[in-house]
Amino acid sequence: MSDLLLTFYGDDFTGSTDVTEALTWNGIPAVLFLEPPTPDFVRAHFPHARAVGVAGISRSLKTAELQAALPGQFEKLAALGATLFHYKVCSTFDSSPEIGSIGAAADIGWAHFRPRAVPLLVGAPILKRYVAFGNLFAGVNGVTYRLDRHPTMPKHPVTPMHEADLRVHLGRQTSRRMGLVDWLTIQRGPDAVSAAWHEQMAGGAQIIVLDTLSESDLLTLGEFLWQQASSGDCPFVIGSSGVEYALAAHWRASGLAGPTAAPASVLPVDQIVVVSGSAAPGTAAQLAWAEQNGFQVHRLNTLRLIDEASADAEREAMVALACDILAQGKSPVLFSAWGPDDPAIAETRASLAERGLNTASVSPLLGAQQGRILREIVQRTGIRRAIVTGGDTCGHAAQQLGIYALETILPLAPGAPLCRARAYDADFEGLEISLKAGQVGRADYFGSVLRGRL
Repeated sequence: MSDLLLTFYGDDFTGSTDVTEALTWNGIPAVLFLEPPTPDFVRAHFPHARAVGVAGISRSLKTAELQAALPGQFEKLAALGATLFHYKVCSTFDSSPEIGSIGAAADIGWAHFRPRAVPLLVGAPILKRYVAFGNLFAGVNGVTYRLDRHPTMPKHPVTPMHEADLRVHLGRQTSRRMGLVDWLTIQRGPDAVSAAWHEQMAGGAQIIVLDTLSESDLLTLGEFLWQQASSGDCPFVIGSSGVEYALAAHWRASGLAGPTAAPASVLPVDQIVVVSGSAAPGTAAQLAWAEQNGFQVHRLNTLRLIDEASADAEREAMVALACDILAQGKSPVLFSAWGPDDPAIAETRASLAERGLNTASVSPLLGAQQGRILREIVQRTGIRRAIVTGGDTCGHAAQQLGIYALETILPLAPGAPLCRARAYDADFEGLEISLKAGQVGRADYFGSVLRGRL
């Protein structure tokens, strides 16, 4: 598949659709799969693709699980023959030595791709994510915070972020030596970046952070990344969708990208269904907007859904409730948390502790149940447009829907496009779905999906 420019593996589902959005609207047709496809399958069904990715769930995996899962995924994606492979991480770098270890993924990628060094590009200005002198910043409601002082990330229920310096944070997850090419160097252009890069390597750096503050930085870094990948020195990169925005900027400038894609025509619908597993403040604002604008908003009983004795009955009750709401001509919203300070989060943690389980155990259990709820609603009602919120929730939920691939059809908010599902099951083939990180989108995002426009 030598016509492929890029393959990627997303460590969660929402970040993976973020990548396809960045590529598709910049003239690089991209397809997102749930499992690595074979070269023959891509050629037969998606001959137009210039980039192919897999939406994974490694961000929610324990390190031993991640180490077991990723080598096979990397090997199959590498077999597609693209010039560059990207391990895509969240732009807020959610990870720890125990859960979603980016360091463990770096070690696996190092063993498979044998790079001279690994670039780490996390900044994505379009998403209000910036890296300055190795420190990660994120914007919320017009205010930019250093990540360890962010209103949400230090409170993340699974991987709280208490360190903004990417070198320090990642250094706790891998023994590989860290380096940095800072913003002052990047301002001097690709040749200066290359010189600093080789100087860092000569000093023993194996993973090198690339500062990113502006769109012009992305153009410089895209040229540098593509030069390194094309030479074979750096066939493996780690980072956010800033990687794709950087590469796309260079590919457009150099003529490798095709014409900028026009979004498909997406008509408004009368109803959608929303399943939310996010505790982000942004999601809380979206829930409040939905409640005030005609959506029927109902809380999921998290404790009953993760208890084997009550899960089936609780799931059936929620499915029946949603079906009744749809029969009344309204749109149901089923949520598990209302913001990071929702008392239900503490109650769930306490219940898990009583049962000898840790907080990380709830994500796959609850995500799978939410996915089954959505699956049964779609099957019973034939609803054709849906939203799932929350990075971990989307990954586990999507596995329940029988979807094998997604293509973006409409940009609604940076990092949260509406997608069209490809599925072997006719119930889900063509389903229009948004798989969205909790912090992404305006308060009226659910309304945008309903209307089919911003």
